[in-house]
Amino acid sequence: MPGKDTVNLVVSGGKAGPDATSAQKLGAYKLNIADVFKKINEKTSDYKGMQVPVKIIVDKDTKEVEISVGVPGTGSLIKKEIGLELAKLTEEDKTAGKTVLGSITMEQCVKVARIKMEGMGVKNLKDATKAVIGTVNAMMGVQVEGKPPKEALKELEEGKWDQLFE
Repeated sequence: MPGKDTVNLVVSGGKAGPDATSAQKLGAYKLNIADVFKKINEKTSDYKGMQVPVKIIVDKDTKEVEISVGVPGTGSLIKKEIGLELAKLTEEDKTAGKTVLGSITMEQCVKVARIKMEGMGVKNLKDATKAVIGTVNAMMGVQVEGKPPKEALKELEEGKWDQLFE
C-alpha cells in the first residue's frame, strides 16, 4: 500500500529515545530508528524537560521521514518560564510553612499565551493570557506578579496590563 503514514508520539524534549512502543511502530517501516530519534531530538531541543507531541510522517515507498513538532502543554511552558521542575507543594513544603513555589510575570504569561494562542480558540491575546493565568491558578503554589492568580486576573480585566497587548 503506497502512500504516507503518520506515527504520533509524545517525547521528552531534546532527550527522546526509542521505547518498546515507538520501536515497534517505527520498526514496521524498516527505518533507522536511531536516525529518526536524532532528528526528533534536534527539533525538540528548545523544549528540554517537557513532554512534546511529535508526528512522524513516513513515506512508505521512499522511507523518507518528516517530523512535525507540536507545542507542549501550557503548564509545562509556565514551569519552564519560572524555572520550576514540579509545580506541586510537597508535605515537607507545607510543614515548613511554604505556600509559594514561584511567580511568573505578566510578560511571561503573555509570552506563553502567544505560543499557545493558535490552539486555544480565543479571539485575542488578552483572552489567551487570561486562559494562561487560569492554568497558573490550577497549579497551586504558583503566583502571577507575586500575587494570587485570581488577583492578577482581576487586574488584567480592569486594564492594568493593557500596554502588553498594544
